[in-house]
Amino acid sequence: MRDLGKIKAMVRFHFLGFWKNPRILITFLLAVVLCFLLSDQVLRVAAHFETTMQGAEPFIWTFGDGTNVLLASLLLILMFSDVPKLSPVTPFYLSRMKRIQWMISQFLYIAAGTALYVAFIMFVTVILCQKYTYPGNVWSETAVRIAYSGLGDSLGIPASVKAMESITPYGCMLQTVCLMLLYSWTLCFLMLAVNIRFGRSRGMFAGIFYSLYGFLLEPETIAGILGLEKQQRYKVNILAGWISPLNHATYPGHTFGYDDLPSVFQSGALFLAFLVLLFLLAGRALKSYNFTFMGY
Repeated sequence: MRDLGKIKAMVRFHFLGFWKNPRILITFLLAVVLCFLLSDQVLRVAAHFETTMQGAEPFIWTFGDGTNVLLASLLLILMFSDVPKLSPVTPFYLSRMKRIQWMISQFLYIAAGTALYVAFIMFVTVILCQKYTYPGNVWSETAVRIAYSGLGDSLGIPASVKAMESITPYGCMLQTVCLMLLYSWTLCFLMLAVNIRFGRSRGMFAGIFYSLYGFLLEPETIAGILGLEKQQRYKVNILAGWISPLNHATYPGHTFGYDDLPSVFQSGALFLAFLVLLFLLAGRALKSYNFTFMGY
């Protein structure tokens, strides 16, 4: 219990001045602008049809797209560019706790901060679209029109007939949030592990490379680069569905019993396995980590 108390105190210390940090404020302000820009397409469709949407649908459609998830996660690179957090008080804590406890506090700080960021994005998206939404847990007429007409494909709105037949809107939103959160955690924890192993500036490059890797493995990106025909894209979709972290983070990129794509559960398990691996790698690198407090 005493060890848990030390970790809790360290996490609480990391959050001191959280909302006074200019980098944090800029990140959340940019998130508002991003949500406004990304949800505009959904609002236009509802206004065009003069129909309403279920309250969860704007978030599901906006962040059911891999590119939108990527854009939102890139702001986390700015938000956590200073991890692991060091301050003049850090030596005081390190003299009273083990290194592994200090690292756990870093992971918990990042996990909580990322969860707050994802929840904020969901809240902002829902608020921006509330004029056209209703709270009932039933798919809307707008969703039906987009999904069954094929209009969603032409507009880039991932409204899926298969998803609508297998899950409720709020259930779909919950799974979308979880997938987005798991992807964001892997991005941020990768930055932390690389910073501990190779130095503070290397984590940002690792985060950018991780994001670029996911983007280049998007099925549409691969098909565009290779000039593939429609009949050749199926195998590419399956392959990218398994090896692209960005595809694992998007709800429409999963199987609904019709193909060989990963299920939501399988994607979650893969993300969790990667998080455990990052924790182990960070713990190993921590043994030789040189704490420096110059400039504080």
